[in-house]
Amino acid sequence: MRPLQISAETAEKFSESLHIPTEQIMHMPQHILLVKLAETEKE
Repeated sequence: MRPLQISAETAEKFSESLHIPTEQIMHMPQHILLVKLAETEKE
């Protein structure tokens, strides 16, 4: 699986909002990342 096609700045923003290390964000499958972002939007 290839890394997500997002910039380093975007990965850092996701990392801060999800409280997940940046490296883990970059290698996370896109559908899982979208689910986690949707969960934080609900809160």
